[in-house]
Amino acid sequence: MRHRKAGVKLGRTSSHRKAMFKNMLTSLLKYGKITTTDVKAKEIRRRADNIITLAKKGDLHSRRQALAIVAEKNIVHKLFEEAPKRFGASAGGYTRITKIGRRAGDAAPISIIEFIS
Repeated sequence: MRHRKAGVKLGRTSSHRKAMFKNMLTSLLKYGKITTTDVKAKEIRRRADNIITLAKKGDLHSRRQALAIVAEKNIVHKLFEEAPKRFGASAGGYTRITKIGRRAGDAAPISIIEFIS
């Protein structure tokens, strides 16, 4: 049983998984939407909503926590400037996952994850 085990393993080592999600989250914040598999999109949604919540707080400690997760410093600065204006009214659910079909090579389910509003 997987009780109290948050997150997915995806057949990767912990360091590979951490680096992959860090890069995917940075790309999502940079471009606004990315295309990935369903399972990875669901995991990225958790992390992205957490980063947006940190950006809405806007204090120094939150900024440092975000800088530890996101790979590029200028993306964090941009996020902390625009997140309170863009997501200030909503109390969660900042991303949308849209299923777009299956990948040609291995028929893995593919989704687009993007920010709402």
